[in-house]
Amino acid sequence: MRGRPEGAPTGFEERIMTAIYTFDVFSTLDGYGNHTGDWGGYWGKQGPEFLEHRFGQYSEQQRLVFGAATFRDNMEMAAAFPGAFEEPGSWITQLRNLPATVVSNTLEGPVDWPDATIATGDAVEVITRLKQESDVPLRSHGSLALNRALLAAGLVDRIQVTVIPVITGKTGATRIFDGLPDFDLTLLETRTLDGNLQELIYQPTLH
Repeated sequence: MRGRPEGAPTGFEERIMTAIYTFDVFSTLDGYGNHTGDWGGYWGKQGPEFLEHRFGQYSEQQRLVFGAATFRDNMEMAAAFPGAFEEPGSWITQLRNLPATVVSNTLEGPVDWPDATIATGDAVEVITRLKQESDVPLRSHGSLALNRALLAAGLVDRIQVTVIPVITGKTGATRIFDGLPDFDLTLLETRTLDGNLQELIYQPTLH
């Protein structure tokens, strides 16, 4: 919504309503986003409730946002394991079929993805515009470097962390929040899945 609503009192300050942007990430208890060990996918902790919940979230109307590296990883996995991205009832299938914006100055189209738009330029400027223009919420799963930059710029409205119940002191790879400024977090929602995984949704504010 843009401009002054009809009937608004004099002095109404013009504001632009922007789309909610969610940074969606899986994290071990010690803060790692992936691993180099023999844990397997989801660190072996997924259950039917978790997978059904993810499917529901990715069945909602929304636009995905990818950084270049994560998007390449997804394209490579889709090529190597096509069945994983075509399985009915799978959140991974839903992820692939949602409209997506890929923030990259190195990728060139066309790309092997059903509905992906490559956006070049400064990531903060690209997402600022997208938040103003999108009529659906925005969600980014992974894409750590991109989302660190967006968090630092104040563009992330929600951090959704699924806490995997493991400690990967030896095999943890890529700490999720390293290099960021300090943030206060307001807990908006919490959910336990399969009696073992915790989904926490926070609103971040620069400290």
